[in-house]
Amino acid sequence: MPKFFRRLLVTFILFQLLISYPLKVLAEPQEAIFAGGCFWCLEHDIEKIDGVRSVESGYSGGDLINPTYENHTGHQEVVKVNFNSDIINYKDLLENYWINIDPFDDNGQFCDRGDSYKPVIFTSNDEQELEAKDSKENISLALNVPSDQLKVLILDYKTFWPAEDYHQDFAAKNPLKYNFYRTSCGRDNRLKKVWGQYKK
Repeated sequence: MPKFFRRLLVTFILFQLLISYPLKVLAEPQEAIFAGGCFWCLEHDIEKIDGVRSVESGYSGGDLINPTYENHTGHQEVVKVNFNSDIINYKDLLENYWINIDPFDDNGQFCDRGDSYKPVIFTSNDEQELEAKDSKENISLALNVPSDQLKVLILDYKTFWPAEDYHQDFAAKNPLKYNFYRTSCGRDNRLKKVWGQYKK
């Protein structure tokens, strides 16, 4: 078989394979789990980021099976972030997480108090754990504070339990109630105070 026809045949076969088995848009979707106070707010802030495919509110961190909003003792309110690592990597997603929480408060966040609202980064593998720890060090340098003053926990991933339907996309479905809650809770004022001089 002449060389030209052999190349043409190989090219044709590769093209057929590409059509039959696409490369899943090159990057596999990845997930991250963050706790940072009210999941309505964290969901709303993170879903605006380029490369984030979806954000789901839920509960994680505890041992209770099938937690609910009325009973999720031991769990934190969390968001599960599905993102495209071709557009935003985990390191950059972490940076966006930090600037949307109060890293100095481990007794809750803003007006929401208690264990359910403390800030936690849940990592699902060694790479995420390393990047989360690096991000904490970078934030301590950027804010010029010792890293032990940053009260965000870095813990191994535990089962994610989706929150009830009425919690999903709460800000979009209930803009008046959401904006009233967010303003009265003082979230944005506190974020501005903590992160006002911070440059990404």
